[in-house]
Amino acid sequence: MKKTLFAVLIVIVTLLAAGCAPAAAEQPAELVVMTHDSFAVSESVITAFEAAHQVTVTFIKSGDTGAALNRAVLAKDAPIADVFYGVDNTFLSRALEAGIFEPYASPLLAQVPDAFELSPGNEALPVNYGDVCINYDKAWFAAQGLPVPATLADLADPAYAGLLAVQNPATSSPGLAFLLATIAEYGEDGYLAYWESLRANGVVVSNDWESAYYGNFTPYGGGQPLVVSYASSPAAEVIFAAEPLDEAPTGSIIGPNTCFRQVEFVGILRGTQQRALAEQFVDFLLDVAFQQDLPLQMFVYPVNTQAVLPEAFAQWAESAPAPALLDPALIAENRERWIQAWDQAVLR
Repeated sequence: MKKTLFAVLIVIVTLLAAGCAPAAAEQPAELVVMTHDSFAVSESVITAFEAAHQVTVTFIKSGDTGAALNRAVLAKDAPIADVFYGVDNTFLSRALEAGIFEPYASPLLAQVPDAFELSPGNEALPVNYGDVCINYDKAWFAAQGLPVPATLADLADPAYAGLLAVQNPATSSPGLAFLLATIAEYGEDGYLAYWESLRANGVVVSNDWESAYYGNFTPYGGGQPLVVSYASSPAAEVIFAAEPLDEAPTGSIIGPNTCFRQVEFVGILRGTQQRALAEQFVDFLLDVAFQQDLPLQMFVYPVNTQAVLPEAFAQWAESAPAPALLDPALIAENRERWIQAWDQAVLR
């Protein structure tokens, strides 16, 4: 009898001890975000989001915008991420047609101008914008005594033979943006003849922005003093210079129709198992903390009208006063055909 009572007491003590033991710390959830290779955010900003929502954010950088979108489309039946950031207005219709996004009407859209909202069903929400333009190496042109080209037509002049580096519009969003600028300038009936003249003039084609800018551009040891980049790139050259600079070593050609305005979007990938966290992350990208971090991280402009530009960015960055414009519906209808025709005219 005593042994039985003793055994019962042992069980009771064990159960009480288990009940009083502290619960194991709950592990934070994981949110996977697919981006293009140029995505950047301050560590303090993303850490604050993780702490506020008890989540670990994992970023999958997947190449330039076109390559990253292709990866997301191919994986749409078994998505490898919860959110996709970085599809722009040149590739947006492809993402919408593929149905890779779940709609989400963020309350932060109230602080974003309607002009940036190009997805009527809120499948993709605008985050930032910037102008794709031709950048030039000031020192190179000064040393050669050659005037900087001012128009797209100038780039086909034999005086600038072999001096221009561009990106393939099939794989690069800046490359596609520049192609669209040429279509806006020369029309469907004239843009291929223009590109054929660039080909005859020795245009150099790279697959992505990084290769063209850091591989072909003369300030980084390349052979071309003209490169398709962004109107904000000269600001980056000043801000990240090893020694303080009084002016940018590069400039942007921002005449009428020489630049194309690029808007980048974020969307929740269809099939996510982290829908609530994905919505919170989209809100985070549209909110002031991230929007004010954008300019000095990715050298683009925020879309949230409440965001204040950093002083250095406001001082050095430019935007095109009259960028080339094309109806998004026209781009959606013709993009693939335009790219294929470009491929035949320039690369074949």
